[in-house]
Amino acid sequence: MNDKNLAEKIVQNIGGKENVRSLTHCMTRLRFVLKNEEKADKEALEKLDIMQVVKGGGQYQIVIGTNVKDVYEEVIKLTGDENGGGDGRDDKEQKLSAKIFNVISGSFTPIIPAILGSGMLKALLQILVAAGIMQSSSGTYAILTAASNAVFYFLPIILGITFGTRMNVNPYISGVIGAALLEPNYTRLLTAAGGKTNFMHIPVVLMDYSSTVFPVILAICTYVLIDRLLKRIIPGVFQVLFVPMLSLILVVPITLIVFGPFGIYTGTFISNVLTFALGKNAVLTNIVFGFIGIPTVMLGLHWALIPVIINNLSTTGQDFLLPTVQATAYAGAGAALGVFLKTKDIKLKELSFSAFVPAFLTGITEPVIYGIFFKFRRVLLYAMSMSAVAGGLCGIFHISASQLAGGIMVIPSYTPAISFAIAMSVAFAGTFLLTYVFGYEFVGKSTETPADMDSLKKVVTFKETMIAPAKGRVVKLWQVSDEVFSSGTLGKGIGVIPVSDEIFAPADATVVSVFPTRHAIGLRTNYGVEMILHIGINTVELNGKYFDISVKEGDKISSGQVIGSVEFDKVKEAGYDTTVMLIVTNTDQFSEVKIMEQDSFKDPVIQVEQEGGL
Repeated sequence: MNDKNLAEKIVQNIGGKENVRSLTHCMTRLRFVLKNEEKADKEALEKLDIMQVVKGGGQYQIVIGTNVKDVYEEVIKLTGDENGGGDGRDDKEQKLSAKIFNVISGSFTPIIPAILGSGMLKALLQILVAAGIMQSSSGTYAILTAASNAVFYFLPIILGITFGTRMNVNPYISGVIGAALLEPNYTRLLTAAGGKTNFMHIPVVLMDYSSTVFPVILAICTYVLIDRLLKRIIPGVFQVLFVPMLSLILVVPITLIVFGPFGIYTGTFISNVLTFALGKNAVLTNIVFGFIGIPTVMLGLHWALIPVIINNLSTTGQDFLLPTVQATAYAGAGAALGVFLKTKDIKLKELSFSAFVPAFLTGITEPVIYGIFFKFRRVLLYAMSMSAVAGGLCGIFHISASQLAGGIMVIPSYTPAISFAIAMSVAFAGTFLLTYVFGYEFVGKSTETPADMDSLKKVVTFKETMIAPAKGRVVKLWQVSDEVFSSGTLGKGIGVIPVSDEIFAPADATVVSVFPTRHAIGLRTNYGVEMILHIGINTVELNGKYFDISVKEGDKISSGQVIGSVEFDKVKEAGYDTTVMLIVTNTDQFSEVKIMEQDSFKDPVIQVEQEGGL
């Protein structure tokens, strides 16, 4: 399909030229802002000769590849709308929910490995204890339990750092705000003050913030506003001293005064409503709670239900709410397994399988929630729906729990056990089938080496290495907060969180192209390795502001040569992610593209190997 035909198909399947509000393009993708995204046929677009379709941040992005400019020009001929100078966005048209989910999902991405590892360890410990191999009273169990619980208990600190990074404020101040919610002087008040205290005569309702998510997110949002306000009114020379101090003085008390009571009162309200409703209509109540159960856990409001469940177990020996709670775990396990079998993306396979095991074996759902539900909202809806169905079955069969435990090993503790197993199978199998058959919101392309490379006759081999294009912390490509890059759709590569303004040539190469906004550079080495050096995420919208690139198309550059600079502090202040990415775009033409560990700057970060054939 030539560029003209492809452009015609794209315009047709985005709802026609009358549905286009604005259009821009960057190094690899067309960036549409549509009047009505519902008119776009995503499925039809994905069948075209393109790489990927991405929706987010108010834009409908169609990933073409390095020949995007030719397709863009054909689309412009059809739409008659050339908005290349604009920022490609209409803030009024951006969906707030989409922006919130994208930021939260990106905040969890760096800590998913820790969550998955901890979840797997918790599952292993439960299995070892149930099998009688380890005693829960032993020192070994206590130490390993500490290792498995740490990431969940201290989640407000860890998430404070990652969310603060995404919100472009000091991540360490954000982490300190999270730490204040867990600091011993505060936690002692939970028992010593009888649940209440005061701050400058303002009442403070106390709550346990360990393992919570949204209180610290709301706290950092407050910090963002206060940080910006303080930096406007405090002279620059005094900001390093007074902005952090005043931020802590204001944000921590506001968090404890406002967000604590919100969590407690909301959770208590839900608990009281459910307790009352169970006595009136158990089936309908379980259906409703099955549907809202996962969001309740995501918001941390489920903690208010635990005392009710424990009280029921201690007074009557049974509880009718816990079976529906368990349905949410089995639905999560089904979602994880569905994603695992559906995806061709290796990283996502690893993540989803690691989330499936603890959810299925022990009912531990944090890896599923933070690794899958926050990223794939369609899968979240599947799980909520099937949890509701399973909850209804729990009400119909009058299923009750006799102990506060989850996972397949404690099925016999529920009564009647067979009915419970049937209800949980519905939650698990239903969510799995919906995910596998209808898919999830994003489908990544595999970055595995093509199988046919193994059949080539090995007669000559070359190895070519690339260094980082900027000084700073090198991160895995899947950690980058742009779906197109992190999925490996464009190829293998790395990201760099820059600590200085200089941009370096990653290898001896020829400059193939410099994008007009100077945020992206195309390179080709003597061995034919094609690369994109992409500076920042969505920085095409800056139209070259703060970018000073000193090379032009056709220039020969040497590895380590300074080829430009970027005022990264100003880019960050403008609200953009400054990650510098280096992508090998013709990955499939080589035997192997290895991502290397870097000990110091100018150590190789990418190695391309080619084994020739006759």
